[in-house]
Amino acid sequence: MTGTTTLWRPTGPEELALVEASGWTRWPPRLPEQPIFYPVLNEDYAIRIARDWNVPASGVGYVTRFDVDTGFLARYPIQQAGGRTILELWVPADDVPEFNRHIVGLIEVVHTFRGAS
Repeated sequence: MTGTTTLWRPTGPEELALVEASGWTRWPPRLPEQPIFYPVLNEDYAIRIARDWNVPASGVGYVTRFDVDTGFLARYPIQQAGGRTILELWVPADDVPEFNRHIVGLIEVVHTFRGAS
């Protein structure tokens, strides 16, 4: 397989600051209580998580979009985490550095949600 696959990642301000510090090129290592990194396969699902989970948890939620080498992603079966459109990849924490090496281009913020002021 060749080409890239577009993925989305809902995130809060702390993780996004670490992505920005990387030059928008990689995801930070997982914390001990985060055994997996889970990018999602559709924008609508990422929006729901950023808006409905990240905003209440930290006051702001972001949706990022990035491309990854499709051939590399084949090692991670798609996980259906709920309804038929709730699709994720479960990348073990130890695989995140390798995952980052297969990101093509930059990670970009495509949506920002803020809590009521």
